[in-house]
Amino acid sequence: MFEQMILSAWNAGLRNKLSLPLRVELWDGRQLEFSSGAADAADPRVTIRVPDRSALRYLRSPSLYNLGRAYVEGAIDIKGRAADIISVGNSLAAHLAGTGNRLADTLRRVAPHTREKDAAAIRYHYDVSNAFYAAWLDPGMVYSCAYFDNGDEDLATAQQNKIDHILRKIALQPGQLLLDIGCGWGALVLRAAQQFGARCVGITLSDNQAALARERVERAGLQGQVEIRLQDYRDVAGQFDRITSVGMFEHVGVRHLTDYFSQINKLLVPDGVVMNHGITTTNADNGVSPYGGGDFIDEYVFPDGELAHLATVVRAMQDGGLEVRDVENLRRHYARTCALWTDNFEGNAAHIRTVTDEKRFRIWHLYLAGCAYAFAHDRISLYQIVCGKAGMDPEQIPWSRKYMYR
Repeated sequence: MFEQMILSAWNAGLRNKLSLPLRVELWDGRQLEFSSGAADAADPRVTIRVPDRSALRYLRSPSLYNLGRAYVEGAIDIKGRAADIISVGNSLAAHLAGTGNRLADTLRRVAPHTREKDAAAIRYHYDVSNAFYAAWLDPGMVYSCAYFDNGDEDLATAQQNKIDHILRKIALQPGQLLLDIGCGWGALVLRAAQQFGARCVGITLSDNQAALARERVERAGLQGQVEIRLQDYRDVAGQFDRITSVGMFEHVGVRHLTDYFSQINKLLVPDGVVMNHGITTTNADNGVSPYGGGDFIDEYVFPDGELAHLATVVRAMQDGGLEVRDVENLRRHYARTCALWTDNFEGNAAHIRTVTDEKRFRIWHLYLAGCAYAFAHDRISLYQIVCGKAGMDPEQIPWSRKYMYR
């Protein structure tokens, strides 16, 4: 009876509503076809295999969390391109599931962000292995939104464009001291030292990132210009001419953003410049995500990660003593970046399975394509925000953005 109720609900709820045709293969050999209303309905783009009756509990309310969890834990199998799987999953969630677990989203927002918890979350996400990330990132190992002048650049070119775009935005000059918060594998500080003549400090909480970044600094002969530290941003002292934070503030926590920007303000020289590059939610509730997608990411991908709305970010900057000077939306760029990462991931699937386990492979298979979908459909966005100290002499602020494009 339970089985028939679920299948009947699917048949009634999905008639000609799917984004792509879907096949469901049951444990007893039955095959159920669900049409997208398109002419190719006889050739499903996605197949869900249900090996056991017990797996039906995930399909009773097929939220993104339930479907993702069932796939990652091996309760169901899903065949198809990742982009197609995510598209079908969103259709299933939209027509057969609720809007998301608001209680879980609320608990995430009030969770404490201690040094110990944040370090553990960073290690979980980034210390998979450098070989894992190298299998689908560009050769420079840049794990953040690329910047496309025309949209047809390869990933390596677009990532270097992004770094140069950031360093021009902050008007980095030879000899200036740059702090990069969340430096990853060191691509930005290497470029800043080599091409802009800056002195750089990069900080990360990932052991793997720090080790490889230091190797890259040494290979480039930049030990006198670049220092890589395994350090929490709250423990940094000193004064810096320029500060960048690329893809890091998502780990800070919405309630802690003002303290985060206050710390940046404290570290900045009076006429210094800051650039924050980070993901935001387009939901005014600061992170409540539709269909349980945020729950999946919180459990399997980014523990304790939180997305703030742009308005919350700008207010936190102002409350932290920073004046916003320039805001640029790169949502389209991140959709393209994630799509290229997904292509790389699927193209190198056999190799990736040799450097990680099947569960993590499945997590990232869904996660990368899911991010591409979310950016493309305006569920999340990416903003670069340039700031200086509030109340700075206006004569020291550029009249226009021309300097960024020289």
